Amino acid sequence: MHGLNPPQHAAVMHCEGPLLVLAGAGSGKTRVIVEKIGQLIASKRYPARRIAAITFTNKSAKEMRERVAKRLRGGDADEVTICTFHALGLKFLQIEHAAVGLKRGFSIFDADDSTAQVKDLMYGAKPDDIEDVKNLISRAKNAGLSPEQAMAAARSTREKEAASVYERYQLRLTAFNAVDFDDLIRLPVQVLEENPEIAIAWRERIGYLLVDECQDTNDAQYRLLKQLAGSKGNFTCVGDDDQSIYAWRGANPENLQQMARDYPALEIIKLEQNYRCSNRVLRAANALIANNPHEHLKKLWSDQADGERIRVWECRNSEHEAEKVAAEISFLATSKKIPWSDFCILFRGNFQSRPLEKALQLVRAPYHITGGTAFLERQEVKDTLSWLRLLVNPDDDTAFMRAVQSPKREVGAGTLAKLAELASEKDLPMAHAAEAIGALSQLPPRAANGLSRFTDILRDLRAEMPKLSSGDLVRKLVKDSGLVSDLRSACKEESVYQRRLGNLEELAQWFEGGPRGASTADLAAQLALLSRNDKDDGGNQVRMMTMHASKGLEFPYVFIIGCEDGVLPHQVSLDEGNLQEERRLLYVGITRAKVQLWMSYSKLTRKFGEHVRLKPSRFFDEIPAEEMQRDGADPVADAARKKERASAGLAAIQALFD
Repeated sequence: MHGLNPPQHAAVMHCEGPLLVLAGAGSGKTRVIVEKIGQLIASKRYPARRIAAITFTNKSAKEMRERVAKRLRGGDADEVTICTFHALGLKFLQIEHAAVGLKRGFSIFDADDSTAQVKDLMYGAKPDDIEDVKNLISRAKNAGLSPEQAMAAARSTREKEAASVYERYQLRLTAFNAVDFDDLIRLPVQVLEENPEIAIAWRERIGYLLVDECQDTNDAQYRLLKQLAGSKGNFTCVGDDDQSIYAWRGANPENLQQMARDYPALEIIKLEQNYRCSNRVLRAANALIANNPHEHLKKLWSDQADGERIRVWECRNSEHEAEKVAAEISFLATSKKIPWSDFCILFRGNFQSRPLEKALQLVRAPYHITGGTAFLERQEVKDTLSWLRLLVNPDDDTAFMRAVQSPKREVGAGTLAKLAELASEKDLPMAHAAEAIGALSQLPPRAANGLSRFTDILRDLRAEMPKLSSGDLVRKLVKDSGLVSDLRSACKEESVYQRRLGNLEELAQWFEGGPRGASTADLAAQLALLSRNDKDDGGNQVRMMTMHASKGLEFPYVFIIGCEDGVLPHQVSLDEGNLQEERRLLYVGITRAKVQLWMSYSKLTRKFGEHVRLKPSRFFDEIPAEEMQRDGADPVADAARKKERASAGLAAIQALFD
C-alpha cells in the first residue's frame, strides 16, 4: 500500500461494516478498490472466492482484473469475481434459472431484438410511440417492477398501454426461453426478495462486495446490492454524486442518501486529492459544481502546477468552430510532436460531430468517433451470433428468424408467416416446427426444401458441438451455413471481403479466449453483454465523443464544443428548470483534461433556413473569470499566439519544398 494518501489508506483498512467512499474525479478510486481486495485476502478476513467487485462497464472490469492480477500472487486473482452488474445477474440466472421458469441455455435479447418484439406487439403503431413504450417498459424494469406492479403504478394512458405491452412482451420472452438486458437485474432481485434461503446462500457465496460508480445505480441495482450485502452490510461502495449523469437511463443518485438510511452504521470517507488535472482546471470544476446542492460537499485539489488558463472561443457558427478546433490540434500535433491520441473533442450530442469530421479531414488529422458502427453490430457478426443463439436455444424464435434468412434460402416473409402460424397452432418454437414433416407439407415445395436444408445444417452442427472448441465451432458454422460463400458473392472488392471475413475470425478468436471451462452457451451469453464501446479502440487518432461517453477517460488536451444555452445546458433542462444534471455533465467534461482545456460556442446557427442568434452557456458565469482566457481579452497573448502559428505554417510550407 506504499504511496496511498491518508484517506485512501483509511478506505483500504476499513474491512468490517458498510463503507461509502466519495471519490472525486481522478482521485485514484480504482487503486483503492484493488488495494482493498489485496488487504481483505492478506488479512485472511475473506478468501478470494468470496470477494466480488462490481463495475458498470466491461472495459473497467477488464482494467480492474488486470490490475488485481498484478497486485495478487498465485491463483487468488482468478478466484475474485470482477464483473459488471449485468454479468453478475447473468451468472445468478445461469445458476438459479429454474426459480424464474427459464431453461438452461436461455438467450439474451439485445436492443434490436427487444424493439422488434415491441413493434410486433404494437403492430401499426408509429415509431415514436413504439420507442416511448419500449422506454417505459425499460424504466419499469429498472425500477424492479413486474408487469403487474407496473400496471398498478401506471397513471397516464400511455403508462397503462406500456404496462399492457410489458405483460405480453414478458410472456413472449418466456416462450422464447429468453431474457432482455434489464431482466438480468430485475429477475435476480425478484428471486432474492421472494426466496430467503436463496438469498442466504448467495450471501455465503459473496462474503464481501465492492461496488464502483455506485452513484449510477438504478433502483433495481441498489436492491440487488442490498440483498447480496444483507443486514451486516459488509461492502465498500465507491462513487461520486458530482458525476451522476445517467438519470435519463434510470440512474438514481439519491441511492447514496438512501444507503445512509438503510445502514445507520455507514462510514463515509472522502477522496479529494486529484492526480489527473491542473489546479486551474480543478478550481474551475469546483466553482461550477458548487452551484449544485450537496449532501456531502467535496473540494478537489492537486499538488500539480496551475497550468494554462482555460481558452474560451467565440465562433461565428459551428463550421467556424470546427475549423478553429482542427487548426489548433493540427498546429499542436505537428509543432510540438504531440500524438493525435492525446487530443479529445467532447460534445453534447453526436449530431455535432459532422462539421468536425470535415474540418479534421481538411487538415489531414486522423480521427475516431466513439460510438460508431461497433464490431458486434456488423451484419456478418450479428448473423453468426443468431446461428449460435439458435444452436444453444432452439426456443429462440427471434434468432431463428434471422438465421434462416442468413444467407437467403428460398424462405421468404410469406413462408415465415405461415410457419409462425403453424408453430402457434402446435404450441411449438419455430425451429421445432420447421423440422416437423406435417408443417413442411403445408408449405410451398421450394420453401419446404429450403427449410429442410436449413434444419439439416443445424442438426449437423449440434451433433458437432460437443467435439469442437467454441472457436472452431464458430469457424465451422460460418462455413457450413453458407455465410462465408454469401460474403464472397456479396463483396465486389477483395479488400472488403477480407475485412468482413476477418471480423468472423475475430469473433472465433474471442470465443477461444473466453473463460476456462465455459460452454459455447455461456460464451454466447457473455458476448451479449458486451456494449458497443467495449471493442472501440481509437489507436493513434483524435478522439471524438459525447461527454456521457467520456466518463472514466482522460486526455492531455480536451476541447468542449457547443457551449451554448439550448445545447449545454440542454433545452429540455432549461424548460424544466432543472440544470443539476447538465452541470454535472459539464463537470465531467472539464475534469477529463489533464494539461489544457478549450471551451467554445457559436454566435449563430441555421434553423429552417434562417439565422438564429445563440447565447453562450450560462455555465460560463459560474466559472471564475480569472481561470479563463477569452479571445480578445489579452491582445498581447493573442498576438504572440498568432505569430507562433504563422511561423509554424511557414515552416510547414518550407518543409514541403525541402
